[in-house]
Amino acid sequence: MNTPNQTHFGFEQIDEADKAARVAGVFDSVFPRYDLMNDLMSGGLHRLWKAFAIARSGVREGARVLDVAGGTGDLARAFARRVGKNGQVWLTDINNAMLTYGRDRLVNKGCLLPVAQCDAERLPFPDACFDCVTVSFGLRNMTHKDQALGEMFRVLRPGGRLLALEFSRVWKPLAPLYDFYAFKIIPRVGQLIASDEASYRYLAESIHVHPDQETLAAMLRQAGFENVDYFNLTLGVVALHRGFKY
Repeated sequence: MNTPNQTHFGFEQIDEADKAARVAGVFDSVFPRYDLMNDLMSGGLHRLWKAFAIARSGVREGARVLDVAGGTGDLARAFARRVGKNGQVWLTDINNAMLTYGRDRLVNKGCLLPVAQCDAERLPFPDACFDCVTVSFGLRNMTHKDQALGEMFRVLRPGGRLLALEFSRVWKPLAPLYDFYAFKIIPRVGQLIASDEASYRYLAESIHVHPDQETLAAMLRQAGFENVDYFNLTLGVVALHRGFKY
């Protein structure tokens, strides 16, 4: 259990004030090989998980979408195609290296989107200005998840929805095999491909300490979201949580 003013950094207990810098160090290290490692670690399944999230988003032409912790911009680009010229998609991330990489990657593909470097716990947007907010594989790295969820609720318009795609609790019979893969194989692949075993060990540990499906659903409700549900993908390796603001 966390002591006051302490939080998880993987399996390590650290001061809350230090977490943002520690997480920043991880992503400063991994961003050049981030997309390649995602494909290798998931066998390409992360693309299907994201496509499922987009299909459940309800986003249509003309919508305003906020992609929180958007990293290399996969979701933002897909949403930009959906909203068309009359809509708007903001790509945001707290990490400058990831955001710059994502912005440049989008520009190289001819996709010009507004970007903002910001903390999900203090979003620099007015109340009720987005139709959809998404966070994909970023929530588990946030120090105060409840505060971040509250901010996402604040910036949504009435009738808007949050989509949170994140690693979760795998089907119990599969857990031993999954843990072996996460703690033994992923760090070694991280060392081989990205020359960084420690960062990928943290990422594996951060999955293990992230709230399970039901706990995260309860956190969404506590933040004010209604009609909260979730979809287990790949036997619970990943879950898509969805909540509405009315």
